Amino acid sequence: MKPQALDVVRADSAQEAVALLAELGAQARILAGGQSLMAALNMRLAQPGTLIDISRCADLDYVRAEDGWLRVGAAATQASVQWRPALAREVPLLAQVFPHISHFQVRNRGTVCGSVAHADPSAELPLALVALQGQVVLRRRGKRRVLPAEAFFTGMLSTAREPDELVEEVRFPLARSGERTAFEEFSARHGDFAIVSVAAVRHGQSLRLAVGGVADRPRTIALPAGPGAVRDAAINDFAWALQAQDDAHATAVFRRHLVRRLAARAIEEVYR
Repeated sequence: MKPQALDVVRADSAQEAVALLAELGAQARILAGGQSLMAALNMRLAQPGTLIDISRCADLDYVRAEDGWLRVGAAATQASVQWRPALAREVPLLAQVFPHISHFQVRNRGTVCGSVAHADPSAELPLALVALQGQVVLRRRGKRRVLPAEAFFTGMLSTAREPDELVEEVRFPLARSGERTAFEEFSARHGDFAIVSVAAVRHGQSLRLAVGGVADRPRTIALPAGPGAVRDAAINDFAWALQAQDDAHATAVFRRHLVRRLAARAIEEVYR
């Protein structure tokens, strides 16, 4: 299939992009890297009347460590974050996640904010953002609002973004001293979307686990600091609470098994 007929308008700044969104509302979609959007257009899962191209907005193309956050603008590609020299020190979980995201050609074009805005429950970047308790900055004409990552994702391919809002920036907290992270994923082939992915974040006695690919969005749980058997029981309960479903890729039973196994491996890693 091919997309339905539509218009493409190039915005030269964030201000111009939000002005267009205010005018067009739900009839418009933002085009940055297009790696998720173009597939949706081709299958006619998305049928906007206008695409607003922000890929050349210089004021949205940035990646900077500032005020305790790694701040990534809406036009910044995934590769520009992945190959940041200080990334493994600034946000170790992102350095662990990027090699699992599709292939380098996709990362060269795809944007971090675009993946977050698309909200695929199997995508790695939304999982990392939720695991780290990051933030999403939404901008409309004359106003900005900042949402915690968990509040931004509302369901499968669904977010709290309003039709006239631009996902202007996502923020990943910079690593704290002594913080340990780990990422585990099971997919049919390297570069495919995860059947199940797991991220673990430990700081002192605090241990948080995030799971993607099972529920309709990334889900997190704070795990007890007690013996391994106590944690195993909590993870098993969490695996059932995710309400996995059978599909063409895996059964619900297999997904629950993967949650338990990948969580155990990730937790072992953060306690090394």
